[in-house]
Amino acid sequence: MMTQARVRATLEFNILFTIETDASNTTIGAVLLQNSHPIAFFSKQLCPRLQQASTYVHELHAITNTVRKWRHYLLGHSFIILTHHQSLKDLMSQVIQTLEQQVYLSKLLGFDYTIQYKFGSSNVVTDALARIPKTPALQILLSIPNPLFMEQLRQASQANPTYQEIFH
Repeated sequence: MMTQARVRATLEFNILFTIETDASNTTIGAVLLQNSHPIAFFSKQLCPRLQQASTYVHELHAITNTVRKWRHYLLGHSFIILTHHQSLKDLMSQVIQTLEQQVYLSKLLGFDYTIQYKFGSSNVVTDALARIPKTPALQILLSIPNPLFMEQLRQASQANPTYQEIFH
C-alpha cells in the first residue's frame, strides 16, 4: 500500500491547525495547514475492502486516518477539519447507527476539533492528492536486439570457403 507524507514548513503550535481531507474510490488525501499555508501533505491508497465502502465511509476514513497520522501535532491543540462531504460536518451530533461509525468516532476521542464543510471544487489540493493514480505492478520487459544483418553475415560466412578455411 502506497503511503506518502511530507512536511514542508516549520510548525507553530500557537497557531490554529487546519486539515483538509478528501477521498476518492481508491485513495485518500490530506493537507495540514496553518494560516492557509500548507505544512504537510498525506495520501494513501485504500485497501480493496475499503474501496467497496460508501463515500461516507471513505471520507470518514480519510478524516480518522489523517488525524491519526498527525496526532503528535494535533493532540492538545484545537484544529479544524475541512471536508467536502456535507453530512460529516454534523458528525458529533449524528445518531450512530452502525458499528463502523462507532469504531471511526472512537478514533477521534480526545481531540479538540471542529468539522466544517468546504465546497468540493474549492478543495483542490486534497482532491489532487486523493486522485493519485494507482501505481501499476512492476513490469519487466527484456528486449534483445536481433538485427537481420547478423543472421545474413553468419549464413554468408558459412557459405564462403575462404572464411571456413580460416575458421578451421
